[in-house]
Amino acid sequence: MKSLLTFNFEVDKTTDTISVTREFAADVPLVWEAWTTAEMLDQWWAPRPYETKTQSMDFRNGGRWFYAMVGPEGDKHWCVADYSDIDFQKSFSHLDAFCDENQVLNTQMQRTQWKSTFSKKGENTIVNVLLKYEKLEDLEKIIEMGFKEGFTMAMGNLDELLEKVKN
Repeated sequence: MKSLLTFNFEVDKTTDTISVTREFAADVPLVWEAWTTAEMLDQWWAPRPYETKTQSMDFRNGGRWFYAMVGPEGDKHWCVADYSDIDFQKSFSHLDAFCDENQVLNTQMQRTQWKSTFSKKGENTIVNVLLKYEKLEDLEKIIEMGFKEGFTMAMGNLDELLEKVKN
């Protein structure tokens, strides 16, 4: 497997944002597919030993991804992602939330506005992810929950999946 060519994770407490830049050793169409199809997301999105189990996915403007992160003991952490501003193989946004098994949002937890952009760099793909929080406390809470570590692990899972799919 190729080593990470680009990886940057920055927290900006003045703007309540997290910015992640990550390079993947695959072309834009394949990386886009990995980020936008349930079949592929289920194979990499959750940090191990958790697994992602999609219940439903409608990747379109106004659509929703409803999934659970399932722990090794079978515990389920339900989430939704509400999609908007999709520009095929270039970018998309989504507003995520924790919820219950009926998609009722957990109002005790913050929602996060994500914007993911995809660009070609030679034979590779650069993904830039900008996460925006309503307030500093929400940003700090997600960091305390281990977001950086979990998302970094998920990016490694995606590297492994892309390598396997390409071969």
